[in-house]
Amino acid sequence: MAGPFLRRLATFVASVGYLGYSPVAPGTVGTLAAAAVYWWLVPANYWVLVVAAAAIGAGVWAGGAAEKVWGGDDPRRACIDEFAAYFVAVAFLPKAFSYAVLAFILSRALDIAKPFPAGRLQRVRGGVGIMADDLVAAVYANLTLQALRLLARALGASAETFP
Repeated sequence: MAGPFLRRLATFVASVGYLGYSPVAPGTVGTLAAAAVYWWLVPANYWVLVVAAAAIGAGVWAGGAAEKVWGGDDPRRACIDEFAAYFVAVAFLPKAFSYAVLAFILSRALDIAKPFPAGRLQRVRGGVGIMADDLVAAVYANLTLQALRLLARALGASAETFP
C-alpha cells in the first residue's frame, strides 16, 4: 500500500471512523452506527442501496488495506463489514422502527452464528473475506424480515409496521 496517508485513511474507513477501536463489541458498535445513519440520514429506500454499495466497495478496499496494517485475518477493529451489512439487512423494507431494530438484532445474531456459507467465506483473505460473511448474514436477516412481512400481510396485520 502507498504512503502513510492511505494507511490512515484505510484504518479510518475500515474501523468506521475509529468506532472499531471500541474495547467492547466493536462489530455491534459499527452496526449501531449504521442503524443511526439509516434512521436519521437515509431519506428513501433506494438510498439504502446506494449507501450499501458505497460501504461495500469502501469496505473491500479499506478492509484489505487495514488488514495489512493491523495484521491477521478479519481484525476486530474492522467494522465496516457490519456497517455495510446493516444496509443490506434493511433493503426493500419499510422504514419502520420495528424493522430497523429487528434488522439490527438479526444481522448481529446471524453474523455471530455464521450460517452456511458465511463461516466458510470468513476464511477468505483480504477485503472480500472481511465483507463476505457479514453480507451473507445480512441477506439471511433481510430474507427473514421479508418473510415476516409477508406473513403479517397474510394474517391481515399491517406489513408496513409489523412486527
